[in-house]
Amino acid sequence: MKKHTNYGKKCNFAVDNKLQVMSEKEINAYRLTSLEEPTDEMLAYIMREVAEEARQTNEEAMKRYFMEIKEMYQKQYGNEQ
Repeated sequence: MKKHTNYGKKCNFAVDNKLQVMSEKEINAYRLTSLEEPTDEMLAYIMREVAEEARQTNEEAMKRYFMEIKEMYQKQYGNEQ
């Protein structure tokens, strides 16, 4: 999981209509182990981070894929149209 470079920023979580604040440093320092269960807030934050990273990775892969197809087409057919 990508770590944040903006340490000191706060992450707000609404739990049972109460706002809880954790620093990103606290979130980034947490490690999933069998000894300590993550709080619902931590788990939600981690899941959001993973989903965002997966979305970005997928978007980059799609751009590279279509760029490669375009390059292959241009190599084979040139600028014929």
